[in-house]
Amino acid sequence: MDPDRLSAHLSRNLRLLREARGLTQQELAQASGVPRPTLARLECGSPNPTLSVMARVAGALGVTLEELVSPPKTFGRHYRVDELPIRHRPGVALRAVVPDAVPGLTVERMAFAPGARLTGAPHSPGTREYLICETGQLALRTAADRWVLEPGDVIVYRGDQPHAYTNVGKGEAVAYTIVVPGAVGVPV
Repeated sequence: MDPDRLSAHLSRNLRLLREARGLTQQELAQASGVPRPTLARLECGSPNPTLSVMARVAGALGVTLEELVSPPKTFGRHYRVDELPIRHRPGVALRAVVPDAVPGLTVERMAFAPGARLTGAPHSPGTREYLICETGQLALRTAADRWVLEPGDVIVYRGDQPHAYTNVGKGEAVAYTIVVPGAVGVPV
């Protein structure tokens, strides 16, 4: 590849990645061990950084060397509803809300037919689960409690215990669940 193009890609990607992480050049310099003037020159398109400098910058930004020098990626991707992963259980459709895997985090949209029930498996110890009711009426039963959520209601509970959801309304109930493992410091 043309060295001028590599330099231009590096310049743009470095600035965009740094800004996306909310870092100043000085903060990135401290995190990477690369002097701030060197980072400024790279962002201005100065060619020929050493491999060591690029590796330290990539490591501090949490990206690969390839991501630093490849053509800049687009800033977004539109996912159509039929592109999102979906699982079906009797009377319940579970659809991913976030199309990419986020390590340790589960975010799903649950659509319940009238009267449908879904039993959730207890998650790992310390897990917190957030349930947000969008439409309909949804009952949540845990080991010791039962709540009925109306549209707009949110509940946080220990996800490491037996729990089950039931549509107690006459129409479809739609809710979102966010499962956060080991959510230390989150009151329940």
